[in-house]
Amino acid sequence: MEIELLKKALSSKITPDVKYNGQTKPAAVLIVIYGKEPMIIMTERPKTMNHHAGEISFPGGTWTKRDDDLLTTALRETKEEMNLDVSRQQIIGQIRPVTTLNSGFTIIPFICFLDEIPKLIPNPEIETILHIPFVPLLNTIEDDLDPLHKSIQEMYTLRYQHHLIWGASARMLKQMFDLLSETGLL
Repeated sequence: MEIELLKKALSSKITPDVKYNGQTKPAAVLIVIYGKEPMIIMTERPKTMNHHAGEISFPGGTWTKRDDDLLTTALRETKEEMNLDVSRQQIIGQIRPVTTLNSGFTIIPFICFLDEIPKLIPNPEIETILHIPFVPLLNTIEDDLDPLHKSIQEMYTLRYQHHLIWGASARMLKQMFDLLSETGLL
């Protein structure tokens, strides 16, 4: 897939302002895509975590008052979780916010493209860092029919090796799938 076309399809205005809706906590993630044959970075959370234990997700976390905005949150959390420095200038866009159904977060997903990445070092919040071929992953998307996921809205699953991606992360990937499909890239 042509990287420049992919970047163009996923580029958008960046609005990182923190907005409280009174019902959920603000959070942000960074969707890192890199390489000539686009790869995406996702993480597997340890099964001991309080929120989203054992799930596959993007690096990120909860906004804190020391963060200027939600983009600062995504960049800070990515640095803390995997020792990856990304600058604000490398962010090309964002997709629509996604709300977690069980833990009460509204997450702003920001997107960046990197030519290459250094060796990543996970912190204790990360069990495994996954480097996943981007387009093949998107092509695994299916409706999530698992009643244990307590769906109250559209839910999806994607698969990479033995990993199941569902919930908020899958809904973010579905947005990118739709954007690439609309532009004829998928």
